[in-house]
Amino acid sequence: MARKKKNFFKKKISGLMQRKLVMLFGVIILAFVFLIGWITYINASKGEKYTKVVLDQQQYNNRTIPFKRGDIVDRNGTKLATSERVYNVVVDAKVITSNKKYMNPTVKVLAECFSLKKKAIRTQVKKNPNSRYIVLKKGVSYAKAQEFEKITADTKHNPNVQGVWLEEDYTRQYPYKTLASDVIGFTTNGNVGSNGIEASYNSILNGTDGREYGYLDESSGFERTVKEPDNGSTVVSTIDLQVQSIVEQHILAFNEEHKDEETEGEGSKNTGVIVMNPQNGEILAEASYPNYDLNHPRDLTKYYTKAQLKKMTDKEKLNILNDLWNNYCVSNTYEPGSTFKPFTISAGLELGDLTGNENYVCGGVLHVGDHDIHCSNRSGHGPETLKQALENSCNVALMQIGASIGTEEFCRYQRLFGFGEYTGIDLPGEGETSGLLYTPATMDPASLATNAFGQNFNVTMTQMAASFCSLLNGGNYYEPHVVKQIQDENGNVTENKDPVLVKKTISKETSDIIKDYMLGVVEEGTGASAAVEGYAVGGKTGTAEKLPRGNGKYLVSFIGYAPQENPQVMVYVVIDEPNSAVQANSGYATQLASQIMTDIFPYLGVEKKDGASDTIETSAEETTTQTAQE
Repeated sequence: MARKKKNFFKKKISGLMQRKLVMLFGVIILAFVFLIGWITYINASKGEKYTKVVLDQQQYNNRTIPFKRGDIVDRNGTKLATSERVYNVVVDAKVITSNKKYMNPTVKVLAECFSLKKKAIRTQVKKNPNSRYIVLKKGVSYAKAQEFEKITADTKHNPNVQGVWLEEDYTRQYPYKTLASDVIGFTTNGNVGSNGIEASYNSILNGTDGREYGYLDESSGFERTVKEPDNGSTVVSTIDLQVQSIVEQHILAFNEEHKDEETEGEGSKNTGVIVMNPQNGEILAEASYPNYDLNHPRDLTKYYTKAQLKKMTDKEKLNILNDLWNNYCVSNTYEPGSTFKPFTISAGLELGDLTGNENYVCGGVLHVGDHDIHCSNRSGHGPETLKQALENSCNVALMQIGASIGTEEFCRYQRLFGFGEYTGIDLPGEGETSGLLYTPATMDPASLATNAFGQNFNVTMTQMAASFCSLLNGGNYYEPHVVKQIQDENGNVTENKDPVLVKKTISKETSDIIKDYMLGVVEEGTGASAAVEGYAVGGKTGTAEKLPRGNGKYLVSFIGYAPQENPQVMVYVVIDEPNSAVQANSGYATQLASQIMTDIFPYLGVEKKDGASDTIETSAEETTTQTAQE
């Protein structure tokens, strides 16, 4: 017979064991009751203190570390835009109101150290008594921050200054204020670039925020982990600070001279200047007037009185600001006038329709289609060679040249020279201009005639400058650009912006001929007042009547270069509606160009011509006569 197994679970527990289990269970219950009571006591008596410790750890140790936006510098490394370390004053209202002895000392120190109003501080704190984060002031300097830290560190004399901390931040600064405002641009909140390089290179200038984390280790000690921010890169521009300064000084002087001359207001509606290296497309200076202070881009008090501003609506102010921020050299279009004539002649030479041996007779007017189209000299220039036609800026000769080229080739060369196309400049605001040119299908004989001397189609200053440089350097069209290099925060080069050769416009032979003609414009023709003593300067003047015709509004210009052989510098000056009784005077542009070139040529080391000691003199009477002939 099988042996029976014992059932362990049916074994009876003795009375002694039962009593021990009851005692153990009672001890555990008592321990839990004691622990709950102790936690309740701590929360009631010291909960605020421990809560603040935890929150302080979150504020001081679990925080964002802002990146430093990269600098914008000129070609020689001078800072044009930079970010400076600043601090935001933050208060913990919960702490300040936790003890009545904290309020007065804290408010007193804040008011004295940061020039804040005591009443405003108290109002902020009382409005938000439970807030742990109230920003009282932004952009406090490092020196002020150190002054405050010294006060709070002195716990012996300032034990009750509580609930204040300084948050690190950066502010964008422009050391030269208005200088190159169109090129540089400015930033809005959140490191967002607006206009200029600040906008077009925004992602390169910006970095990535860092982070500081706080946590408890295995032994309940508080540890920190810091992920450092990645700072933005430095953008090295092609701008030369000295050249830019000279250009802007002369632009300002012109506008001050003619301010309120004919009508109340600035010396011109717009004045624009571009200085470029013809050999690679680098822009050495680009400026327009009116301009604005990059540190205070919304300040209009330079141009309007307080009374005038008070009468304006917000929409009116915004429209004025948008006009002010607009980059005239890149965005605005206009009829180029006679500065386009070298392009027409170059196209004729390149096609073989011109040989350079042509002769013309200008009687002051030419009948084209159903129109009588006049020369600027209504009495006529009489007999003249091709070179003299450019020197005298003869419309009649240019109309005949346009007819010999024909609509198909003329329109093709306009496009080849880059008109009606994007230039690709690395600045924002380059508008669509392709619809501003005729096509062979829409161009009638009269339109061809007027286009040939720079009327009835629109260009931008950047288009003119970039294409004109190709006439000077043997026909190489380089993409115009304002940035030459990207560097990391340590100054190491991460990217070179090499010149971009886009296309060939004309041959070197044509380039040499047209430069010879343009040298004659300054030495013998309408551009005499653009001459610079000691230098071989060539160029072309322009006087364009604005629409509607007959309203007395003109845009005058001069585009020139030096030296004659292997040109190193191109200067383009446009004055839109000079504040004068007679606006149709290209002498305004030639004289401004001459003043600029006189100052920048020695600095840039432009080669002088042979016999540089000879003096070039142009009387006021001679200048007036030349302008009238254009």
